[in-house]
Amino acid sequence: MLVDSHCHLDRLDLTKYADGLTGAINAARAQGVAELLCVCISEENRDKVVAIAKAFDGVYASVGVHPSDVGDSVVSVAALREWAAMDRVIALGETGLDYHYSQDSADAQKRSFANHLVAGAELKLPVIIHTRAAKADTLDIMAAHGCRETAGVMHCFTEDWEMARASLDMGFYISISGIVTFRNAAELRDVVLKIPADRLLVETDSPYLAPVPFRGKPNEPQYVRQVAEYIAELRGVAFEELAEQTTANFARLFKTKQRWAAPV
Repeated sequence: MLVDSHCHLDRLDLTKYADGLTGAINAARAQGVAELLCVCISEENRDKVVAIAKAFDGVYASVGVHPSDVGDSVVSVAALREWAAMDRVIALGETGLDYHYSQDSADAQKRSFANHLVAGAELKLPVIIHTRAAKADTLDIMAAHGCRETAGVMHCFTEDWEMARASLDMGFYISISGIVTFRNAAELRDVVLKIPADRLLVETDSPYLAPVPFRGKPNEPQYVRQVAEYIAELRGVAFEELAEQTTANFARLFKTKQRWAAPV
């Protein structure tokens, strides 16, 4: 059994499926993907993300504002508290900092990120973190506002071991996407070898970043199997062992077995 710990089901290319999203989810099931976390990026797609999670067994939702979607009005802790009360929500985010595309909004991003971490600590919900070109500020805000007890996950991780180790020391998990299969990802592969087995997650971030051999095509949750198979071979463990471990890690971090019965 596998879990796609981070995907954007509301943004998938569904043109090849006669039955739309049901077809994409069934394709993932056929590859052993039992659970999926559909991730929110803004207030505008929040309701759709939650509706998708409510419509499918084994699909969960997050609520939050992506750093590139932070506007002049920063989401408040009170608003996040209300959003998190929606059914099937198991996490806050994705949030974080992105100075590669959106450095002009750095101050607003920082306030939004801090609010997500404060709300996560208050609600005992993990926080999904996106970081790009903002290593020092990301770690500083995590240290100032993060909660070790509930922590969260560094999603689609592409940073160095120093950042991975600092995140792990603060209780966070590390999630790896199809980028690990790319030819130019040697440094990331070195990091993946060092991540403790009990803190590792796998994801697609679909519809983005399809793994080899699908690179350049729209990504789908079913391709998390290729990510997991690649990481298993890289780490020198059986695929079944890595699948079981990452699935257990997901359940432990997001407390899915405590909130709802396992999907049939």
